[in-house]
Amino acid sequence: MSAGATTVQAAAPQAGAPRGAASAAVPNAEATGRRVEEVLDRLAQRDDREASAAAEELVRVLMDFYGAGLARIMHLLGRGTDDGGPRSALLGDDLVTSLLVLHDLHPEDTAARIGRALDSVRRQHPAEVAEFDGDTGTLRLRSGDSGGCGCPSTNQQAQQAVEAAVSCFAPEVTSMQWEAAGERPEPALLQISRRPPTAATAS
Repeated sequence: MSAGATTVQAAAPQAGAPRGAASAAVPNAEATGRRVEEVLDRLAQRDDREASAAAEELVRVLMDFYGAGLARIMHLLGRGTDDGGPRSALLGDDLVTSLLVLHDLHPEDTAARIGRALDSVRRQHPAEVAEFDGDTGTLRLRSGDSGGCGCPSTNQQAQQAVEAAVSCFAPEVTSMQWEAAGERPEPALLQISRRPPTAATAS
């Protein structure tokens, strides 16, 4: 058994299985571990140490990511939850949400998850949705008044915190644009023409 394969002791989604749907055969932890071990061994036999090391690192990174997600789930389920119950606690967690979205398992749509993202940082960095274009993945945000000093560096940190939260909860948002608080699109200019002459004034 290779060194990298010893880290693979948990089930992983089967390659080619449809996302968001139950696969025909439930992944088996032991079989999946053997499969990953075989792939790593094949890479090692190619005498490409760099590729083999990269593959083993990839396995470790993924195992750490999923392990942290499972640990967070168990922590949230084990502690006391609010009136929303454990489901609300799980959906309100950025790490758990990122795993659910990754596999098309999150029950909420993009707009709801964007709202959760903003709620998660609202106390320190208030922001509102100005507009979201689902076709392009562009989200326009309006910065709120956080009561800070208004320094450019502070505003930039606040925007980065909001953007990081949105990226976790709604990764389908591909770009974010900001507008200042109170800024609104200017209304269309109404052209007022002179009143046309009536029959009495025209004669």
